[in-house]
Amino acid sequence: MAEKNETKDILRLPAEKLYAHEIEALKKEDKDPIPAGWQMSPRQVLKFITGGKAGGTDIIPKYIGHNRLVEVAIATLLTDRALLLIGEPGTAKSWLSENLSAAIYNDSTQVVQGTAGTSEEQIRYSWNYALLLAEGPSDKALIKSPIMAAMESGGIARIEEISRCQSEVQDALISILSEKTIAVNELARDVSARRGFSIIATANTRDKGVNDMSAALKRRFNIVVLPTPADLETEVEIVKKRVGEISSNYNLTSKVPAEEAVAKVVTVFRELRGGQTLDGKQKIKPPTGVVSTAEAISLLTNAMALAGSFGDGTVSDADIAAGLTGAVIKDEEKDKVAWSEYLENIMKKRGLAWQPLYKACRDLA
Repeated sequence: MAEKNETKDILRLPAEKLYAHEIEALKKEDKDPIPAGWQMSPRQVLKFITGGKAGGTDIIPKYIGHNRLVEVAIATLLTDRALLLIGEPGTAKSWLSENLSAAIYNDSTQVVQGTAGTSEEQIRYSWNYALLLAEGPSDKALIKSPIMAAMESGGIARIEEISRCQSEVQDALISILSEKTIAVNELARDVSARRGFSIIATANTRDKGVNDMSAALKRRFNIVVLPTPADLETEVEIVKKRVGEISSNYNLTSKVPAEEAVAKVVTVFRELRGGQTLDGKQKIKPPTGVVSTAEAISLLTNAMALAGSFGDGTVSDADIAAGLTGAVIKDEEKDKVAWSEYLENIMKKRGLAWQPLYKACRDLA
């Protein structure tokens, strides 16, 4: 009971705590062989990700898309190869990575966030320099990286946005993935990976030219490309589901947007992203920024916050328009023209159902 009260005020729980009841139900009914280091069989991991029932417990889908891609990802983690999830922004790479780690090892928190400032020490290990100076190299002074910690426990380490890391940081991974060992020369010993250890990395196709991975590093990964949602209905379902979950976590007081409102936002995003109307009859000038599924989820969540705080608790076209304008216009000069053309040439001509949203967007633009 005390633990439940403590977690109530935590802004974002890791997947293994958020879905702890589902994991326990899946483990309880598991009758298939469980790989070394795993807490449940591959079939149960798949059910955790794609949804189903475990006894009397409903398992909600964590990833809506091609189940075969999830099967390939899970099968990869049974081998000695690491897993690399690639896709456009908003294709649920990080979400899938987190939930796979939660289902397989019950710990998704061993994460290295890839940035231009990520160092080799964050991949291997570093030192508590006060202890190092006072006592010299010792286990007490050693600070393990998330990867080293996962190796010692036979768990899964996650590397987010690997292509944003500098080449020397990426190169440090090659020997770890090949040898499954980190040499700690200062202590004259090696840290070897236990069974179950693996790495899940993510990469954004929009960042392909930032620090492109070498062929040697790519060979150590099995690559799974996560596509953008195949159709409008699938993307609407994804957005509705995530908006509902996020609004519940944040205790937003407004109602979840109606399906019609969600469909309008997703339609606008899909058309701007694709550079043409959904029926393919009219070309559209795309904005410079990324109008992804994740951006649509953020937009609608923010619209709920607006409606709950300053409206009547029902998401209005004005609430959506406020988010749409900010989501599309990232570059003031170029995007303002593209957005204005979309409003006048596409949205304005869509009929009565679209007129309130058009007028609200036009007033803001």
